[in-house]
Amino acid sequence: MYDGPLDNLVKLIASLPGLGSRSAKRIALYLLTHKEGTMLPLARALQECADAISECERCGNLDTAQPCRICRDQARDTRTVCVVATVADLWAIERTGSYKGRYHVLGGVLSALDGIGPDDLSIDTLMNKIQQNDISEVIIALSATVDGQSTAHVLTDHILDIKGDVKITKLAHGVPIGGELDYLDDGTIATALQSRA
Repeated sequence: MYDGPLDNLVKLIASLPGLGSRSAKRIALYLLTHKEGTMLPLARALQECADAISECERCGNLDTAQPCRICRDQARDTRTVCVVATVADLWAIERTGSYKGRYHVLGGVLSALDGIGPDDLSIDTLMNKIQQNDISEVIIALSATVDGQSTAHVLTDHILDIKGDVKITKLAHGVPIGGELDYLDDGTIATALQSRA
């Protein structure tokens, strides 16, 4: 039905997370019928971001400066490192305003099915950071999936091997605020019981 630039545009849009080919076609059509107001400003914004934003050499966050704003912030606790899988996770924690330490972005989690092993993540960089700095606590803030928890286990073992006196903590799992027991799955209730305070 399409060829050339339009087909390429639809394919690129469809490759974005959460979008399929039908959504991509609707978005492409919208962009093409709103060139001046949406499409061209979007193209300029994408190019500007591609040129200006890079990965922080210290933590893996995305920013326009090296190091990023978080790593440059002198008010942050340099002795605490929160380990997250992705920049999206970092942004989610930052959104709460409740954490004032530093971060380390792994770049994903270990996954045998997806072929992601320890060499595909920034685990060595994290270990160097812990060894070379006065780190007193490492918060492992990974998802409560099988891959997230297996990654947390591997990280814990590595950290204890290189620095046994560092405190390792994890995010609490269990009943969410406002959650009713009757609507929760069995795994969540079991985890909440095991992790009770």
